[in-house]
Formats: sequence, C-alpha cells, structure tokens
Amino acid sequence: MGKPLVIVESPAKAKTIGRFLKDEYRVEACIGHIRDLPDPKKGAKVPAKYKKESWARLGINVEDGFKPLYVLTDRGKEQVKFLKTCLSEAPALYLATDEDREGEAIAWHLVEALAPDVPIFRLAFHEITDQAIRDALAQPRTLNMEVVEAQETRRIVDRLFGYNISPLLWRKVRPKLSAGRVQSVAVRLVVERERERMRFHAAKWWDLSAEFASDAGNYEGVLTEFDGSRIAVSRDFEPTTGDLKPGAQLHRLDEASAIALQAQLKTEPAVIARLEEKDFTERPHPPFTTSTLQQEVNRRFRWPAQKTMRTAQRLYENGWITYMRTDSTNLSKEALQAARSYIGSEYGNEYAPESPRRYKTKSSGAQEAHEAIRPAGQSFKSIANCRRECEADQAKLYELIFKRTVACQMVDARGTRAVMETAIGKALFRSSGKVYKFDGYRAAYIQTEITNTVELGRGDNASELPTFLKEAASNSQTSRFESTQPNRSLD
Repeated sequence: MGKPLVIVESPAKAKTIGRFLKDEYRVEACIGHIRDLPDPKKGAKVPAKYKKESWARLGINVEDGFKPLYVLTDRGKEQVKFLKTCLSEAPALYLATDEDREGEAIAWHLVEALAPDVPIFRLAFHEITDQAIRDALAQPRTLNMEVVEAQETRRIVDRLFGYNISPLLWRKVRPKLSAGRVQSVAVRLVVERERERMRFHAAKWWDLSAEFASDAGNYEGVLTEFDGSRIAVSRDFEPTTGDLKPGAQLHRLDEASAIALQAQLKTEPAVIARLEEKDFTERPHPPFTTSTLQQEVNRRFRWPAQKTMRTAQRLYENGWITYMRTDSTNLSKEALQAARSYIGSEYGNEYAPESPRRYKTKSSGAQEAHEAIRPAGQSFKSIANCRRECEADQAKLYELIFKRTVACQMVDARGTRAVMETAIGKALFRSSGKVYKFDGYRAAYIQTEITNTVELGRGDNASELPTFLKEAASNSQTSRFESTQPNRSLD
C-alpha cells in the first residue's frame, strides 16, 4: 500500500506542503486547470463528434440548458496520465487546491478526470503553514458543489459574452487581449468615456499662488477669492461647452488679468485675516483585500496588477502570507493576537487599543469566511527574515502587507488641522495643512495618496503643515508678500 496522494495546483506549493508532510504523504501538482471549454489556441480542441453542432465553437450547448463541454488541455492530458499512475497505489486522495471558486472547480475537474475508487477528501486552509495543513488534515470536508457551480456559471458567462468581443479587441486595440464577463463591461465604460472626451470642450483659466514671509517662516497660499467672489476652478466649467456653469458668482482670471493682478498685489501689504484650527483623529485603513493590495502597490511601487499577484502568489506558496485572492477584511483570532503582541513589543502598549479592531467588508457578496491578506502563521515572520530568504520584490510586498496588518490594529493618529487666510487688498489667499500630535498607527504604516507617495516609516511628517503657521498668526498680524506666480491651468 502506497502513501495517500495530495494534489495541489503548482509545483512550488507542492514543494512547500511536502516539506511539512515529509514522508507521510505524496504531494503532486496538477499545474492549474486540467480541463476547460474547448479553445483550439490553448490546445483544447472540440471532439470530432461535436464539431458539426451549431454551438461547438462556443463549447456550450445553448439548446440544452447551457450545458458546458469540457475537454482536457494538452498539458492536462499529460498531468492526468501522471496523476492516475500516482493514484494507482494510494489509499486515499486529498484535494488541496486553493479555497476559492477556481480552486474548488479544479478539485472537481480532477475528480471527474481521475475517477478515483478510493476515499476523496477536500483540504481547506488559508495559509501554507505546518499548523494550518495539520488542522486541515484533521478536519477534511467534501467538495462544495455550490461553489463549483458558481465558478462554472462565471466561466459560461465569460464565454457567451466575451468570446465574440475578444476578436474585436485584437483588431482595434492589440492582440492577445481577452474580454470576459468583467472586461466586456469595462470596454463599454471605456467607449462611453471616449464619447465624453470627444464631446469635451477645453476651458482656459489662470490662478495665482503666493509665497509669504513672516517672522516665524515662509508659507504658501493659493488665491481663492477676489472682491468677494470665488475664483473659478475646474469644477466650475461645463465640460460640453467650456463655459462657466450658469448661476455661480465667480471671478474668472485670464492671462492678462492674472498678470495685472500679480503686479497690483506686489505693492500692497499682506494681513492674516483668519486662522481656524480643529482637532482630528485618523483611523487606520483595513487590512488588504485583493483589490486594495493591487491599488496600493500600483501607487507605491508602480507595479501592474499582474506583477503584484504573481509576487503575492510566490509569497503564499512559500508560506509567508495567507491566500491572496480575497474580498474579506476579516482577521482570525490568531492574527489579531499576533499583531497586538508585535505592537506591544515594538511600539509600546500605548499604541494598542483596549480591544482588537474588527473590520466588516462593505460588499454584501464578500466571502467573510476568508481572511484578509496578512502574514501567515500564529506569529508573524519578520521582515528581516523575508529579506534574507526571498527575492527583493517579494520582500517589498511582504513588508507592505506586514505593516498594513500591524497598523490596522493600532490606535488612531491624532492631530490638528488648520486653515489660514491671508488678505492682500481685495484678494484672499488660503493655506491649509495638518500636524500630528500623536502618530498612532502611522508609526507602522502611512497610506499613500494618489498624488503624493509617502515612504513607509515612523514619524515622517515632512509634508505636513509647518507649526509656524500658528506662530505667524499670533506673533504678527502682518506678513510680507514675497512673490506671486500666475499658474496657467488647462482643463
């Protein structure tokens, strides 16, 4: 009698799991999907007996309840032959594919293709660690056919709605693009946006910015009002005509009036007209889901989504992070304990809230049984270890996930937000910003903004409002107008 057979998707995942299970089990990879709808370009050809059917090209019998036709791919044929050999001596089959729709579907296709006559068990785990694998083996489950049918439905819709649009993209955009259930809608949105662009009329206006000198230091301001009327900005123009929206009392600067106003204001004194301060608290962002990870990595590292997911896949398969395809912001009890323990030892107890923070996904269709993307294990492996053992890109991504996970369990940041208005004759310039009095979660992680990337780190407030703004208002009610520069803006 041989060893029980465990089947996973990739060789890298098989190697990691095999290291945990040692000689107790045989772990092999199916290398992704072994069956799919027919597609000659991928080596999945329509069987001869179906070629004359009207629906053969789609691979879906639209005349009989939309039944899909599944065929083995060229690579699938080789793997099925190999796995059948492995299964011939195995007393049991364990399917350890990913716990999502695709993973469940791959497990079902394996059962259909291998037709095993031994007991079949489905292993479910969110991370590839020794404890997680042992727990899954202790509590195996059966295949979830509702999840399989959900994946099958998505695949059918992909084929029916996207298969005929893809050739259009190849001709009009570029080769090798695909249009499925999501991309088809995205193409429509792009077309509608392009039509808006074609109807768009450009508007031209100018504005002014100024640099003021005070005893406390220099600061900048932007012209917001003149003679009691607000200065027109982008949002005030009608995009289809290029004219100002009707009814608004606005002052529109053109090139001549902006330059004339610049020269006029240089001769007049500047007076601080108003300073308003408000305390604020800033909550940490939730842990990463697939979409928020892709967005943040793109802003921070400029990686495309494909590179992000490929790098995350390697981290997952080697046991560094939990499964990276999830729409849940939920964290397990073990993860919360690990994060809070790290916060206490690294930053101090004042950075940890009295009770763990719990986040709920806004989407009603989110799979809350899954976890958010986080470092794997009951205690998080250090960033330094990841840098030593992994490639540079993997270490960068792990650091981002690690710090976001830790920060989401830290206390709020606190500070003061200030708005100051400086008057020069009839012109009013506005300066604004904020200062942090307690960094809170920002000690571990600073969220990037679309227009301003802030490096990961502790106490980096270089881009915040200088503290001398308050001093400038309290120490002297006048400021010297140093310079003003007209800014030409095109919408």
